[in-house]
This record gives sequence, C-alpha cells and structure tokens, in this order.
Amino acid sequence: MHPSTGHSSTPLTSAGQVVLPGAPLDQTINFFTTRLGFRVDAIFPADAPSVAVLSGHGLTVRLQPSDGQASPGTLRLVSNDPLVLGDGAHVIVAPNGTRIELVDADTPLIVPPVAQDLVVCKASDDSGWGVGRAGMQYRDIIPGRQGGRFIGSHIRIPGSGPVPDYVHYHRVRFQMIYCRTGWVRLVYEDQGEPFVLRAGDCVLQPPGIRHRVLDSGDDLEVIEIGCPAEHETLADHDIALPTGRSMPGRDFGGQRFVHHDASTAVWHPWRMVGFEHRDTGIGAATDGLAGARVARPVGGRASFDAPIDAPFVSHDAEFVFLFVLSGSVTFEHTADEVPRLAAGRHELVAGDTVVVPAGLAHRLTDCSPDLELLDVTLPDAVELTPVASD
Repeated sequence: MHPSTGHSSTPLTSAGQVVLPGAPLDQTINFFTTRLGFRVDAIFPADAPSVAVLSGHGLTVRLQPSDGQASPGTLRLVSNDPLVLGDGAHVIVAPNGTRIELVDADTPLIVPPVAQDLVVCKASDDSGWGVGRAGMQYRDIIPGRQGGRFIGSHIRIPGSGPVPDYVHYHRVRFQMIYCRTGWVRLVYEDQGEPFVLRAGDCVLQPPGIRHRVLDSGDDLEVIEIGCPAEHETLADHDIALPTGRSMPGRDFGGQRFVHHDASTAVWHPWRMVGFEHRDTGIGAATDGLAGARVARPVGGRASFDAPIDAPFVSHDAEFVFLFVLSGSVTFEHTADEVPRLAAGRHELVAGDTVVVPAGLAHRLTDCSPDLELLDVTLPDAVELTPVASD
C-alpha cells in the first residue's frame, strides 16, 4: 500500500491512444490492417462491433463512433517498409476520412542549390535575440541563408549553470561550433568523458553523432555554422552518454569528430596577404569538404597599404564566411554587374560578419593589431585569384 494514499503501490500501466472516427468500421479496419500494416488489439461489442483498437508504427489508434463533428485527423507514418509506402503515393485517405501521410524513413538529406549572395551583417543592426532550443538565445548572422543552403547562428547562454539539454543528433551535411567567450561542458558519442570547450576552441559535429550540452559558464557565446539551413534535430532516448568508449577515428557519415584546442595551435600563413592562421583540423576530418580557421594580421600590424599589401582578390568557392571575433577591419569590394552590386566599403567590428560570394573582387584593409577572424569555408581549400582594380 502507498503510505500516504492507502492505495496499492502496484505501478499503473498507461498508454496513449489516438481517437479517430470509426465509420465505416469494417472498411476502415481493413484499410489500416492490410494497407498500413496495423493489427487489431481489441474490438467490441462482439455482437455489433462499433469500437476497435489498432496498433502499429509506434501508434495505438482507437476507432469509435463520432457525432459527425469530430475531425478525421491526420496520421504521418515514417517507414522504410515498401509494403506500407506502396507505389510512391505520399498522401492517401482512409475510408473514415483520416488523411495518411506516408514518409520514407530513408529520405536523403535535401541541400538547396548554391545561391550565393554578399552578406554584411552588423551586430549593431541585428533585430534582436530569439529563444531557441533548450532555452538558448540565438542571433541570425547569415540573413537570407544563401538560399537555404547555410545557416549561421550566434548563440549565447547568460550566466552559468546546467543547460536543459538532452541527447540528440542532427541530420546535416556540415556543422561546426566555435566558442567565442565563456565555456561549455559537452559530451559526444564514443569520444570519451565530457570535456570543457573554452574560448578559442571549436568542435566539428559530424552527421548523426549523438551529443549533449551539460552546463556552461562565464556568459557563454558560440558561433554555429551549418548546412543546410533547415535541418532536423532528433532526440535519442536510448543511448546514454558518455558511452565509455573513446574512438577518435570513428566515421560518422564520412566525417570524424574534431575537438580543436586553441592552446595547442600552430600559426601558418593564411590565404590573404599579410595574415596568418591557426587551422582547426576540420578540413582533414571532412576530407576537404569544409574548413575552419582563425586568422589574424602577421605580427599585429596596425594597417595594410593597399593595393600593394592588400590586392583585390576573388574566389570560386561554394561558401566563404568571416566573423570578426575581436578588433576591427575594413572589408572592401568592387562593383559587380551580374548581381548589380555597387562597390562598397564596410568597417567591421567585433560581432560583425561577411559572406563573400564567388567571383566578387574584395580585400581586407585597415586591420587593428588585435584583429581576429573566424574563417569558415566550403571547400577547405580556397584558391584566390588577383583581380585588377580600376
């Protein structure tokens, strides 16, 4: 007996049911069992059945008489069973009027076509922060999202403490996170014990890797870049993290997990004159699909003498993104007749971003000594072509 209520302590079994109109009952039962693969769990009364309970695909459906005003509803069935999916029809209607949406569980990831555009996003001009998943605050740093192909999010968690996250994964082509300020404790599938990501560090989250945000501190801010812009975040209720295994070379959708520790980084010449960079290892882990670096002026030079030290250049890459982590810089570009783009000069400070489309002649000048840029590109290797300016 329960000590406070006096009731039996035997656990109660509970189950949810989706209630749908039953008529015409025989035809509807036949449709659900033969066409959709449900099974009959109960039917009554025996002499004149009017209620039936069916189960299948993780659902329990109760078919019962209605007053004629009840909605027949919609069921979305995700399956890889060809007997359920049939001849490819995406929507069918049951005899009782219920709309059935059939979705192939193995549908490939949809990545919108390349639609490049110049984006200059100023932190001072943003439309504010919105609340996203797990209570985290989001700012869109790639307005327009390059036709839906890429998303950039400036994410923050004020204060410190546990994060109400859960084990989840993403259906993505590419996704990385750079820690700008503060710290966050994370755990990833088959990557050992939880670890702390600090300012300057970053991770590559390969497609499908299970992970969880545990807690954060010192007013965490991170930059997240993903492709495509709209992608699914899926909870995994069955796996426990950490898994007790450390498999740094494990393949997840053709990529390997990366935890880049900024304190151990080595600096090398960057693709633009007068700069150096530290590589995060994302290029190698994605087999060249994408790359991420932090760039800064060589020796902290206060400025560059254009056009000799800072010539106009262009690229033919799919995606080139720059986020000003600290300091300031001027981004200049020439006119371009195809997108009807006038020449421009943009003074950028910390928090500002630029997406540079292929073929646009551009350069960086007037760099402050403390300038640091987060540079994310697809592919990893981006070749620059000098462009003569007028």
